[in-house]
Amino acid sequence: MKKIDQLILRSFIPPFFATFFITLFVLLMQFIWKYIDDIAGKDLGFIVIGKLLFYTCASLVPIALPLACLLASIMTMGALGEHFELVAFKSAGIGLGRFMRGMIFCGIVISMIAFLFSNYLIPVANLKAGSLLYDVQSSRPALNIKEGVFYNGIDGYSIRIGHKDPSGTGIHDIMIYDHTSGRGCDNVITARDGEMFMTEDKRYLSIKLLQGHHYEELPPQSSERQGEFVRTDFDSYQRYFDLSAFTLERTNESMFKSHYQMMNLSQLTKDIDTLKMSKKQTGDRLFDYIYRSFQPQFLPDSNLKVVQAPVANLPAYYAGTLKDLDRKNAFIKATPIARDMEAYASNAVRDNQFIDINIAKENSEWHKKFTLSIACLLLLLIGAPLGAIIRKGGLGMPLVVAVVFFVVFHVLNLGGWKMAEGMILPVWIGVWLPIIVMTPIAIQLIRMARNDAAVFRIEAYQQLFRRIAQLFSKKETN
Repeated sequence: MKKIDQLILRSFIPPFFATFFITLFVLLMQFIWKYIDDIAGKDLGFIVIGKLLFYTCASLVPIALPLACLLASIMTMGALGEHFELVAFKSAGIGLGRFMRGMIFCGIVISMIAFLFSNYLIPVANLKAGSLLYDVQSSRPALNIKEGVFYNGIDGYSIRIGHKDPSGTGIHDIMIYDHTSGRGCDNVITARDGEMFMTEDKRYLSIKLLQGHHYEELPPQSSERQGEFVRTDFDSYQRYFDLSAFTLERTNESMFKSHYQMMNLSQLTKDIDTLKMSKKQTGDRLFDYIYRSFQPQFLPDSNLKVVQAPVANLPAYYAGTLKDLDRKNAFIKATPIARDMEAYASNAVRDNQFIDINIAKENSEWHKKFTLSIACLLLLLIGAPLGAIIRKGGLGMPLVVAVVFFVVFHVLNLGGWKMAEGMILPVWIGVWLPIIVMTPIAIQLIRMARNDAAVFRIEAYQQLFRRIAQLFSKKETN
């Protein structure tokens, strides 16, 4: 019996890892094309880009792992069925559940690893990838001054270079507009020739100008006098430009730790309790404010009596004890208080709605820690009987069927998650929706595989069409 388990595992593990890494590669290419405009042209270096792709790979595991379990189980059982090994097992009295035992054990191990990965590694990967991507998107493109075009990438300056030498150091026909004074184009430098190079630490751009002119418009000394215009000729002039804004500055990762996708189970539980406590405090403050605002503060002391009446009837009771002038003054004074009360209540309702949305998001993330591991085992239990029914190995029919089932699963997963976060469905229903829908399908497929159903066999449909054709041909002869 151990040989059967070894045979199943040898057939299951290679396609599982192959599918897993191929899926990660495809998803990573999609990520690169999505953010290519934010990455390209910034001279980030291979280390920064490698870190970003590595952290992103970890965050893409929840998509790649269930698909790998589904396709590998279909391919394994399909290959066994195609070579009539399943028939040999059944003829020897070995049932479907027995030769699936090794695969199910492997699926349980994968599910446990998926849970640990989802709870401990994915939050850290999301934190690293999110903070690094934010810094990459915030950084400026690399310095690239082209010939004949004004370059405005350096704050406060517009630089135009007419021609560059092939070496890249020598420059000609230079024009520099200095806007740092905030008064417009009041400082202009022109030169016929010059040199341009970076300092050794790459933090400054040095431009040495030869045979040029400096035009500057000085501000007026008083409102009655006009400003002076100064022209200076020079043989040599050197200017340094700060390039610190072009380097990648790392943001403190603690700024992103409060996001729900960057927390583990214990952190999510504590944060959910904090949000619920904050919601309760908002309700208590609203109740206290309304209670204080409803006190009969405009009545004379002689009119304050203990009244055995519902709270809703108290304003009418007290208003009836006042004279007409006092009643009018009381209503005039009560109007702004009622408006303030309405504004306070509206703000409290908006705060509670915002808290409810955050609670729904964090509850969804809390449940997702478990759905990933359950999804891996469930899709494996779907793929194994599917492969036994299809009886085709390779990447033909198994790949098509796997993609169809995974698309259905992924759509249910995303749709349920969005509806749970939007409070359209209860959180546990929305997050567990794909598991709830796919579990009966897995049970039915296992029953069909045990009964040797011919749902995906082309020969069965060909035989059915032949019988229908023979039936029509007999009717025509009669």
